[in-house]
Amino acid sequence: MSDRPRRIAVLTDTTDWSIRPPGSKSETIRALAAAAMAEGRSHLYMPLRADDPAAMVGALQKLGIAVNPDSEPLVVDGLGGRLRPSARPIDVNESGLTARILLAMAGSLDGATRIEGRGRLPQRPMGGIVEVLRSQGVDVSGDRLPIEIIGRGRLWGGQLTVDCSQSSQFATAVMLVAPLMHEPCVLEVAGLTGSAGYLEVTAATMRRFGARLERTVTGYEIANHGYQPADVVIEPDASAAVYPMAIAAISRGRVVIEGLSASSAQPDLKVASVLEAMGCVVEWGSHRVTVDARDVDLEGVDVDMSDAPDGSLGLAVVCLFATGSSRVTGLSSLRHKESDRLRAIGEEIRRIGGDVEVGDDFLHITPGPLHGAEIDPHGDHRIAMAMATVGTRVAGVEVSDPDVVTKTWPGFWDLLDKLA
Repeated sequence: MSDRPRRIAVLTDTTDWSIRPPGSKSETIRALAAAAMAEGRSHLYMPLRADDPAAMVGALQKLGIAVNPDSEPLVVDGLGGRLRPSARPIDVNESGLTARILLAMAGSLDGATRIEGRGRLPQRPMGGIVEVLRSQGVDVSGDRLPIEIIGRGRLWGGQLTVDCSQSSQFATAVMLVAPLMHEPCVLEVAGLTGSAGYLEVTAATMRRFGARLERTVTGYEIANHGYQPADVVIEPDASAAVYPMAIAAISRGRVVIEGLSASSAQPDLKVASVLEAMGCVVEWGSHRVTVDARDVDLEGVDVDMSDAPDGSLGLAVVCLFATGSSRVTGLSSLRHKESDRLRAIGEEIRRIGGDVEVGDDFLHITPGPLHGAEIDPHGDHRIAMAMATVGTRVAGVEVSDPDVVTKTWPGFWDLLDKLA
């Protein structure tokens, strides 16, 4: 671990490489939860090995689930609905997805569970899932971590409404525990302005573990037939794939992203289509996506990224190298992440000389001369990786607190070293 700034090496040659990004954070954490609630042994192949999934593994172990974090594949011995409350507080580190899923799981246990977090997580909203739990008769101490939940052995189910105006993860948490409810669940998803694709990631993961659910006009109908153990291969992380795609785009290079295809439910793959609109050549194979920016002059873009807000950070960096201004909208949910990502990316773009207007839910970016600077990632792995991408083209870019990337991509700096 290092607290020294990380200097980014400028790429001197056109990049042309193939990479399989680390496993999907979204799929790994969801699959861990479903495997824990299944009856029997599951195997997760090619999972993400990083801080956020480690937080979920640690939490499940405290609930009585046997998980070997070092095995390959990851082996999970699920207990069906017989998880037990933890006698000690459960620290989910800085993983918001883990916290929200765990709140829902704790609500179905018989007894008290205390959930704590670190960094900015205690400031992040939990109210959407808290209100659902209270409507089910669960005692919940508050709507910000640390939170103590006193469950009554099982959630009832029935007609439920979850407010997702601040995060789609509230619906994901309810969906994941619904197969263990006393009655089938008819879930209405309210206030969702973006990130609906992540609910489809949740649904797809649940189906891989035998859950029965159907999409409705307003949400999901979920049967209470439990989960079955499964052997699943975790897709590469599309959110991580954004950064090598961005590097290829701004360096007039080419990258093949192995393991992803147009059939993936991960929302941030939308970035590839936006890069295509900016002038890149994008080819979709059955198990790979190729972004080719050789001999391409990038053009500005006007795009709504409400369905893939995390990917907008890497996209914003690409817009700095386009021939015209760009407007990226639908980004209000970025205010409630590991940092206020809208404010943070605006500050760091200005730090390197960029011209950006930050609105309530948009970025307006005008290309211009850029220069080196020490980047403050604001404790946010995605700010660090997005701004490091600039350093592959602009000399003198350094990233403070480089270890922040271990949250989702511990090998990110190794990737940049290999490219250099």
